[in-house]
Amino acid sequence: MLKKNSKISVTRRRHKITELLRDNQEVNIPELAQLLGTSEMTIRRDLDLLAEQGYVRRTHGGAAAAERMEFQFDFVERRIRNHKAKQMIAAEAVKLIMPGQRIILDTGTTTLELACLLKNFERLTVITPSLAVASVLQFSTGIQTILLGGVIRKGSPDLTGVVAEKVLDMFMVDIAFQGADGIGLNGELFNSDMRIAQVDTKMRQRAEKTYILCDSSKVGKLDFASNGSLSEVNALITDSGISNEAVKSLKKLCHNIIICPL
Repeated sequence: MLKKNSKISVTRRRHKITELLRDNQEVNIPELAQLLGTSEMTIRRDLDLLAEQGYVRRTHGGAAAAERMEFQFDFVERRIRNHKAKQMIAAEAVKLIMPGQRIILDTGTTTLELACLLKNFERLTVITPSLAVASVLQFSTGIQTILLGGVIRKGSPDLTGVVAEKVLDMFMVDIAFQGADGIGLNGELFNSDMRIAQVDTKMRQRAEKTYILCDSSKVGKLDFASNGSLSEVNALITDSGISNEAVKSLKKLCHNIIICPL
C-alpha cells in the first residue's frame, strides 16, 4: 500500500512518481493525485512530461516505466549489489596508480567505483569504453579522459564493436583495469557479451600490466563469452568472500591474488 504524502515540490513530486513506478511497475492518475496531494490535471502534466523525456510510458488512466527508466533501475541495482566489496577492491586498485600514468578503465560497476576514486588525481590519462566512467571523470581538471568510439550496447552504458577495437590500436598504456562477469576455477575469464569480450582481449594487448577487479560472487561462475585467462594478467583483486579452494585453484595460473577484507 502506498503511503500518502503531504504537498511537495514539483521536482520532488516527479521524482516520487518514478520511485512509485519502480516499486509498483504501473500507477494510475487518481491514486497518484491522492497520494501526492495534488490534482489529477497536474499528475497528467507530470506524466506527459516524463513520457516526453523517455522515463514513462503512458497507459490508459496512468503510466508504466519506460525502457529508459527500467535501464536506470537495473544499472543502480547492479551497482549496489556487493557494493562494499566493490569499494574495497577499488580502494586497493587505486594504490597501483601513479600520477602521470596512462590507464584503461573497462566497463563494469567495480571499475566505476575506481573511477570515483580518481577524480582528484593529477596528470592522469584515462581511456574507457564506459559512458558511466566518462561521466564521473568529465569535470576532473587533472585527468584527460578519452572515450572510445563504437556502438552503444543495448541495456548498458558501454561502447563496443570494431570502432572501439580500432581506436584502442592507437594507444599503449601503463595499466588496464578490467572487470569480469565470471571467472572459472580453471582461470578462464568470461563476459556476458561477446562484443565486450573482444574489446577486453584488445585492452590487454595494449597494456603493459593488467589487473582484474572482480568481487568474489563472480569466482567459479561461467558466462557466455570467454576472453582469455588469468594467466595473461598481473593480478586478480577480489574480496575475502572467495573460498580457500578457489584461491588454491586460481593461484596455479595467477600467483598474485590480492584479497581485500570485508
